[in-house]
Amino acid sequence: MSALEQGSALGPRTFTVTRADLLRYAEASGDHNPIHSDEQVALSVGLPGVIAHGMFTMALVARAVAEWVPGAEVLELGCKFTQPVVVPAEGGAEVEVAGTVKQVEVDGDAARLTLALVVSSAGQKVLGMPRAVLRAPQP
Repeated sequence: MSALEQGSALGPRTFTVTRADLLRYAEASGDHNPIHSDEQVALSVGLPGVIAHGMFTMALVARAVAEWVPGAEVLELGCKFTQPVVVPAEGGAEVEVAGTVKQVEVDGDAARLTLALVVSSAGQKVLGMPRAVLRAPQP
């Protein structure tokens, strides 16, 4: 836990999102909106192409948080969806999650950590005000 002090930068995590990932997520979540799988439908509603599910993007954030603070209890995880993650037909879209420890409150044998996050794809932020609040055991 000593590395996670107020002001500590959390090393960026990069995830590749493919169309196959979107199909698997649609099956798991039940969200079969065609904007996540059909290029023509996505374009017809004004999107730049097939886009990742917002909650799939949030799941990547949760995965990064779990890598940074293994075993922590997630108390809050939130954001605003501001830009789509456009997933090309070939290859994939890169989603990068980075963060900073904004606050640490120690309470007995645990610490409450507030993480300010930055989530981007193709050089632009895709989530507005993403943050996580965790309860992590002290060593």
